[in-house]
Amino acid sequence: MWRPARRYRIAMAPRPGSHGDLSGERDRQTVRVGPWTRRSRRVAYENAWIDVWHDEVERPDGSAGVYGLVHFHTRAVGVVAVGDEGRLLLVGQHRYALDEYSWEIPEGGVEPGESLEDGARRELREETGHTAGRWRQLARITLSNSVTDERGALFLAEGLVAGAAEPDPTELLEIRWATLDEVLGEIAGGEIHDVMTVAAVGVYAAERLRGSGRLRPASARGRVRSASTRRMADRGSSGAVHRHRS
Repeated sequence: MWRPARRYRIAMAPRPGSHGDLSGERDRQTVRVGPWTRRSRRVAYENAWIDVWHDEVERPDGSAGVYGLVHFHTRAVGVVAVGDEGRLLLVGQHRYALDEYSWEIPEGGVEPGESLEDGARRELREETGHTAGRWRQLARITLSNSVTDERGALFLAEGLVAGAAEPDPTELLEIRWATLDEVLGEIAGGEIHDVMTVAAVGVYAAERLRGSGRLRPASARGRVRSASTRRMADRGSSGAVHRHRS
């Protein structure tokens, strides 16, 4: 059965002449990119999942330079899947790029034409066999934005129902359950280091703290800062606070 390309796969063999080959056709259209100017662009490498662009640029200080950019054909999604007693569902697999085992939230890639939420639902089902009755977006994200244009979103999934997983042939997966405190401890200890997992669990944990009253909402902190700023501005040379009349 055809499935959209996943965010993480073992790279296919490069097309003839594509790997490290900068002799391809160059786009010489000048484009302003904020304080940068792109003078030209060409594809240095491509496969079914990424393009590597070699850009000739003018830097913000006016000097000439080059910029290498990895363009993903997919967007990234990650799912904080919360089960019984608030435990989180984690997926473990060996990451080829790091040559290291990694525990993460369920995550993957979303092709054009598939919504981010639909992609998140699919990834949760394929990797863990679970479906969820309640879905909510936690955050929008950019990943390693100094070298790639990859974007995505993180979701919260609750009301889980177990089923049969359908992992890709490139994936040899394990799943396990852990409490939020256990996951935060593994993040603090460096055992969990996947950036989407760190970000998603961090947002979820902050929401839990805010809901318990132990973390003030950002709007409340902003009001406190604004009031403090006004008081500082109202201080006279004597240090007294001049109160405004209502």
